[in-house]
Amino acid sequence: MAHRICPWWLGYFLASPLRRWLQDPAAIIKPYVQEGMTVLEPGPGMGFFTLELARRVGPSGRIIAVDVQPRMLSGLKRRLAKAGLAERVDARLAKEDSMGLQDLRGAVDFTFAMAVVHEMPSAARLFAEAAAAMKIDGTLLLAEPAGHVKEDLFASELKAAADAGFTLVERPAVRRSQAALLRKAS
Repeated sequence: MAHRICPWWLGYFLASPLRRWLQDPAAIIKPYVQEGMTVLEPGPGMGFFTLELARRVGPSGRIIAVDVQPRMLSGLKRRLAKAGLAERVDARLAKEDSMGLQDLRGAVDFTFAMAVVHEMPSAARLFAEAAAAMKIDGTLLLAEPAGHVKEDLFASELKAAADAGFTLVERPAVRRSQAALLRKAS
């Protein structure tokens, strides 16, 4: 599959409240995110999941939302400000070849990679950077759209995650997605 990034204008549709009928952010992240956590979200788009992540981590938590598209981040920041959650989210513009997480070494409790790994130029790099930023025993929820990402591509993503030091914990049910909960090994 060729490397393609979701166009910025599609972010408006992906952040639509109507999408909740297909995927409820609160239900998906509730088992994994608690108050006070530090959460990494690569490819947040305009924040369909980011707002719920920010609510769940509470005022003592932190979300690091990293995107390569300035227009996606602008939309995200507007939505966060409107919801009164902007102070909980560090919205970062990344380069296409790096998320720029060097300052987070060993600080992240949970990484939420929803429908993003297949858009990356290198799944191996994404998992390596996430692993470096995460705490030992931190978890990563990988979910890819079943219609876009076929089983063989998802298997190659799981292999890249394993090569970066993640172990498979379970295959949770996420509607319209292939999903895996991974744990960072020591």
